[in-house]
Amino acid sequence: MVREHYLGLKFMFSYFSILPVHFLKTDDLSTPKVLASMLFFLPFGGLILGSISLGIFTLLEPLEWLAALITAVSYMMLYGFLHTEAIMDVADALYAAHSGKDAYKIIKEPTVGAMGVLWAGSMVLLKVAGIVYLLLHGAYALFLSILLISRLGLLVLFFTQKFRSSFISKMQKGFSKIYFTSSLLLFTFIGLLLSGWQFLILLVTGVLFSYMLANQLKHTLGFINGDVLGTTLESTEILLFILGASLWL
Repeated sequence: MVREHYLGLKFMFSYFSILPVHFLKTDDLSTPKVLASMLFFLPFGGLILGSISLGIFTLLEPLEWLAALITAVSYMMLYGFLHTEAIMDVADALYAAHSGKDAYKIIKEPTVGAMGVLWAGSMVLLKVAGIVYLLLHGAYALFLSILLISRLGLLVLFFTQKFRSSFISKMQKGFSKIYFTSSLLLFTFIGLLLSGWQFLILLVTGVLFSYMLANQLKHTLGFINGDVLGTTLESTEILLFILGASLWL
């Protein structure tokens, strides 16, 4: 069982980041416990990517705003722009749905339209601006807290929603109430250590926003898949960067 949890941790980094992770040919990554552990450790992945990003900022801090800009882009590079790509697909699918076209067919196409590129570009600018602002004001704990919360919001969706994705549905099978509750409690505790009562305000806001946004996209598109999750994560982080900066900086 311990090895399956370890494989789940490695699989999480392999799937949700560009960090170098290697597996043996004998490693079975398809078991319910491995996939459940992968989800359990998802917030930890955000914490690690954020910590690496802060390390980059510390090394380049004499460059001031340029260091913050490089750090913001580095954070997105560390997860391979995975969630940013999702915004393009969802934006194209939304416009397709409004035009009466098959949104699922559009979202699965390898190409993207102009509206998808514009929406993704706009959200990247907002996200970079939010990260730069937090870093230049020394809000490092707030930055890490938001990365935790955005992924905790995804865990709520993994636990409560039905997906039009065979891989995600397979991931959900082993993600029992024990895994979900344990991850939520553990990473909420870590968030409280980072930001205190501010974390609770952002957590409630972020989880509610993630849930409502995902359900609105589901209502419009007719389904939830991995692209909807990625768009939800990006949108939640942008909202919390703005909210956190507005309330405490």
